[in-house]
This record gives sequence, structure tokens and C-alpha cells, in this order.
Amino acid sequence: MPREISIADVMGLVGQELGVSQWIDVPQSRIDAFADATDDHQFIHIDPVRAAETPFGGTIAHGFLSLSLLSAMHAEAVPIMREPNIGINYGFNKLRFMAPVPSGSRVRGRFVLQEARLRAPGIIMTTFNVTVEIDGVKKPALMATWLTVTQFDPKDVPALVS
Repeated sequence: MPREISIADVMGLVGQELGVSQWIDVPQSRIDAFADATDDHQFIHIDPVRAAETPFGGTIAHGFLSLSLLSAMHAEAVPIMREPNIGINYGFNKLRFMAPVPSGSRVRGRFVLQEARLRAPGIIMTTFNVTVEIDGVKKPALMATWLTVTQFDPKDVPALVS
């Protein structure tokens, strides 16, 4: 997959895997920083001694920490659109946290373009099937159907102007 594509090319990529990000480290320091940022200090995330007594066997990342890494994964894995544009997170149709991410793990994102449609002149909505994998673990950390909106000047992409 090329690193840069035209907005007009997006429609033809439906059904294809657009990219896989590099592995991202999830050390305890990242988990602790996320706990501080979100005020979620549940012991399974920040207390290695108590968490070792749970079925997890140690601390685990917050599910929302794994989810929050999608933006960085997307920026790295999915080709950028060469025309000037604004990308906006629109939300999720489905989101499931499938497996815990142990402290010290690595995760990466896999992005398949499920749908791309012109919503209005200058606005494309894309739907990605996203899987966040944990290095060395069969079950993914999460699976999601993620919607994004790209706004652009229709004059920059005459092929999409009706």
C-alpha cells in the first residue's frame, strides 16, 4: 500500500487491509500515566502486588488506554490523503475488549477499510474494522468498527464532485 493516496482513490480500497502499525510498548509507566490522566486508579492497573493475586497475574492496561492508541496506530498504518483535509473521529459502531493487555506487552493495530462513502460534497465517511493485537497472544486486545470523517475542498478532488 502506498504511504500517500488521493482522496479519490479511497472508494476503490473498500475491503482491503490498508495497513498494520508498528508495535507500541505498554510499560507500567504508560499505564500509570493513563491512570493519572483519567483518574482511574483501580488496583488491577496500578498495584503490581495486589494485581498479582488476581487471575491476570499482574497489572493490566486500561481498555481505554488500548483504545486511545488507535489514533497513533492509524496515523502510522493507514495511507495519508495527499489533498488538504481534516480528519475527524466520528465514533464506533461496535467496540469489544477481547483480552487484557498485561503491563510490559506490545500492541499494534490492523486496519481494514470496510466502507467509504461520500456523505456530501467535500465529506467522506470511512468505516474501519480495527483489530488491536497483543504480541505473542492469539486473542486480540480489542476489535472495533471505527468511523471517521474526512472533510476536504471538493475543488481539490474533481473526480468526487457530482
